[in-house]
Amino acid sequence: MQIGQITTALETWAPLSLQEEYDNCGLLVGHPDTNCTGVLCSLDLTEAVLDEAIEKGCNLIVSHHPIIFKGIKQFDETHYVARTVRKAIQQNIAIYALHTNLDNLIDGVNKTLADRLHLENKRILTPKPGFKDQNGQEIGSGLIGELPLETDETAFIKWIKEKFNLSLIKHTAFTGKQLKTIALCGGAGSFLIQDAKAQKADCYITSDLKYHDYFEADGKLLLVDIGHWESEQWVSELIIAYLTTKFPTFAVLQSLVCTQPITYFK
Repeated sequence: MQIGQITTALETWAPLSLQEEYDNCGLLVGHPDTNCTGVLCSLDLTEAVLDEAIEKGCNLIVSHHPIIFKGIKQFDETHYVARTVRKAIQQNIAIYALHTNLDNLIDGVNKTLADRLHLENKRILTPKPGFKDQNGQEIGSGLIGELPLETDETAFIKWIKEKFNLSLIKHTAFTGKQLKTIALCGGAGSFLIQDAKAQKADCYITSDLKYHDYFEADGKLLLVDIGHWESEQWVSELIIAYLTTKFPTFAVLQSLVCTQPITYFK
């Protein structure tokens, strides 16, 4: 099995043409003709994940977040990105990122959240005109759907906390309405607040909201910030499920390293 066979399969599922202009998806380190000894999947690529790949004999790491995101001017030991990339090159380990091209699929990152909330009639929140996935479905940012039954806000917040294994949740003041239509976006999704309101969502779930973003709810919907890592914690499982279907006899492993960089004091 060559690395190129695996990356080709990933790009059939989530073509690089679907990534956002600012993104940096694809094969970042390595050569497609190299024989692959195993794949390790993770949300982020850190030095600990790289060491795990070395220990497990995997020479391809597939992460959701691209470790090379901004320009690297120096490959020295002063920053974790340069250190990690330099060590990967030294150890002949390839690095592949599957980021906003996976975010933009209706069966991508946001589906992992929507399914846990049992959303029905799922559809893209903000479609990209003229773009379709390999199955002819719309692609774009966020997702919106309906709960099987209306629920009050307190019960829904508790349910989110349970389903997503959260220790805390940040949200705007309750609107006093029953919730039925739910919009969501894994990762940083403040740019979709107005779209969620335009689609008459009762609640919008995302992460990385800034102080002034919360005012944008304006009493029209419930804004819920569950945390970035928390909103994407199942992405590696999604990638593994796809690769295992395509290559059922090949070693595709999930990283056991928790890359959550935030610690909460309780």
